[in-house]
Amino acid sequence: MNVIWRNCICHIKLRKVPHRWQSGNQPVAPLGSRILTDPTKVFEHNMWDHMQWSKEEEAAARKKVEENSEVRVIPEEQVKYESEANKYWDTFYKIHKNKFFKNRNWLLREFPEILPLGKKTEEKVGESSWYPVKTSAASCSSIVPEGRNHYEKSSGSSDGHSQAGSDCSNADCEGHKKGLLKTELFPGSSATFRILEVGCGAGNSVFPILNTLQNSPESFLYCCDFSLGAVELVKSHLSDGAAQCCAFVHDVCDTSLPYPFPDGILDVILLVFVLSSIHPDR
Repeated sequence: MNVIWRNCICHIKLRKVPHRWQSGNQPVAPLGSRILTDPTKVFEHNMWDHMQWSKEEEAAARKKVEENSEVRVIPEEQVKYESEANKYWDTFYKIHKNKFFKNRNWLLREFPEILPLGKKTEEKVGESSWYPVKTSAASCSSIVPEGRNHYEKSSGSSDGHSQAGSDCSNADCEGHKKGLLKTELFPGSSATFRILEVGCGAGNSVFPILNTLQNSPESFLYCCDFSLGAVELVKSHLSDGAAQCCAFVHDVCDTSLPYPFPDGILDVILLVFVLSSIHPDR
């Protein structure tokens, strides 16, 4: 996981990010206050506090775990599934398209700090359709130079920051990068707030975020997945309008692959249900 951490951290802006309690952004119902007293309202929140399983529920869960562990994948197939994982995900999305997973409409309610400072989510439960946003995907491939290029991951220092970050103060680096952004074009180069989602799938987080950011032209969303089928699904539902999204194919475990943007420009990086699906050796 250290490789993924170094791969991601070099793209984060060199600034102190406020903790949730400092940012002023709080969930509508803060954790610790969600006590389920009416079973009919079980789907009102994404999670509840202080829930205790009964002995029967715990026994049933243990039984399911034991049943799931009875059939094991042989070592040869384990290697195949790991090395060709993107192909299997392509097949998955070809079969299920965008019908398998639901939109994460809870994401911005639970983590409002994802949004730019002062931006509040106006989305309500059940209001957004699967692909509500009228926007166009910025062309990533046509802007990224071929071969080894400026936007390739910089050689990092031992603490994970880019080499440039270790040779200047935060203020100097910020000024230098602003100068670069004025002269170098890349998707989202004119934005002042940028989000990257790693493992975007069919867009379960992408479209709820874009639905909220569509009135914030200064914001930009990058999203990537190592499944070409998943990325094509996202792109196919980004129609004409303001270009606030760049979807591209990328394997975050492969540190030799370039990104369609320079280091040190991201404000937020999302990895939702991603790390749990990556082999620890990677």
